[in-house]
Amino acid sequence: MNKLKQEYLDKIDEIVDKHKDAKGPMKLMLHEIQNELGYIPFEAMEKIANAIHVPVSKVYGVVTFYSQFTTEPKGKHIISVCLGTACYVNGSQTILDLLCEMTDCEVNSTSENGLFSIDATRCVGACGLAPVVSVDGTVFGCAKQLEELKMLVLDYLKEEATC
Repeated sequence: MNKLKQEYLDKIDEIVDKHKDAKGPMKLMLHEIQNELGYIPFEAMEKIANAIHVPVSKVYGVVTFYSQFTTEPKGKHIISVCLGTACYVNGSQTILDLLCEMTDCEVNSTSENGLFSIDATRCVGACGLAPVVSVDGTVFGCAKQLEELKMLVLDYLKEEATC
């Protein structure tokens, strides 16, 4: 297991201390830690458990139950492809496969270079735009935006190659 940087441990301590006396503090802490670090490391779960006097297994259960939490660091660019029914029948699986090939990243993981994370998601409530893909929070809908999406990913790859 990798050792967490001291600055991350200090940030976790700060967040836990800020929320430990709040009503229902666990999710507040988890959300803020994920916003700060991009994921929730096990060390954070231990600190939360100690602060609110619950077993680590309870904190871990919450982290793994809610899909918005992740225990793995995400890439610099997060791509989410909706595989809900409307998106799927309109070709989202083909788009997902193409994006995985372009980024050299498997579904629900992060590329080795840390540039991309690709997540398969379920209905995002934009069925009229199906298929829907989100890149760093920007939503691309309809197959007609596929070329724009490809160009964005290619730009990110080109940008990384010049760094």
